[in-house]
Amino acid sequence: MLPSPVSSNRRGTSQHLRTFSSSDLRRALNLLRSRSRFTNLSIIILAGCFCVSFLYNLAFIFSSFPPSLVTYTPPQSILSTIARNTTLENLSHLVIVPGHAIWTGTQPDQVLDADRWTLEEYQRGGGSYRISAFVEHIRRGVEITLKDDSSLLVFSGGQTRLQSTTTEAESYMRLAISLGLFHPDSKQTTHAPHFPRATTETYALDSYQNFLFSLARFHEITGRYPLQVTIVGYEMKRRRFDELHRTALRFPAHHFEYIGIEPSAHEESARIGEVKNGYAPYQLDLYGCHDFLLAKRRARNPFLRFHSYHASAPELRGLLEWCPDDAGMVYNGLLPWDVYE
Repeated sequence: MLPSPVSSNRRGTSQHLRTFSSSDLRRALNLLRSRSRFTNLSIIILAGCFCVSFLYNLAFIFSSFPPSLVTYTPPQSILSTIARNTTLENLSHLVIVPGHAIWTGTQPDQVLDADRWTLEEYQRGGGSYRISAFVEHIRRGVEITLKDDSSLLVFSGGQTRLQSTTTEAESYMRLAISLGLFHPDSKQTTHAPHFPRATTETYALDSYQNFLFSLARFHEITGRYPLQVTIVGYEMKRRRFDELHRTALRFPAHHFEYIGIEPSAHEESARIGEVKNGYAPYQLDLYGCHDFLLAKRRARNPFLRFHSYHASAPELRGLLEWCPDDAGMVYNGLLPWDVYE
């Protein structure tokens, strides 16, 4: 028997190939589709991981910027209680009178009565010349404010004495009102109309905070930051405010003025004390947040009060929290008054 023709084998082979190809093709297509689904899922997972990584890095980058750049809006429960006086929105000059003691009196004839003042031990004795200086600081601050319609007066000082139920700032305001300083042409002092361009800052525990917190308080009242700052205080503290506190806050020198008023009596021991307990410590600890100066703040906060300026002045949040290990390192974040330069 002769072998089958070659053409017969080709037809058989062709039929076999056709059968194999058609069934295998379906399996191959299914396999390809399966792999495609797997590949698409992998792409989706990888894309998701990339997005998460990208967002995490983005958050890390932005978190490394000064907190003052982060937009913050206080809760509506707070904002709903605030209605700013529109006549104060264009004020640009901040006048600060730092507190040094607490007046507990209520009548004009009690202003120079030492028994009506809550004083530190070193402030006692030597007559009323210290108290006269406090009153003169208040008078001068009011005078400057009355002469400049663009100014806001801020009496600054916290509840620093355990024996007192009020703050330094509130007592200074009460003294100014009792003397009728805001309405010098009026014969009435008890029922004088409210003077809107004067307020209190009731949380500062030292001179650095007097300056910084008053800037924040100005923002609370006006919704902006001042173009000009004038501070009224002891002449012997001029260098502390101008050379150290102003430098720490990076407030421009040509937008700053310090008016120094000394007690009528010359007290060399007070000047020595200023250098030893004020200027020198701040030279070593520019922001007052380490060791000696921090201990003084704690001692002056017996009622555990704390401020609201992280919420009401968010542009200063970075500065408010600035406490570098290198105690002389100046804050390097953005500040509202950088544009004044």
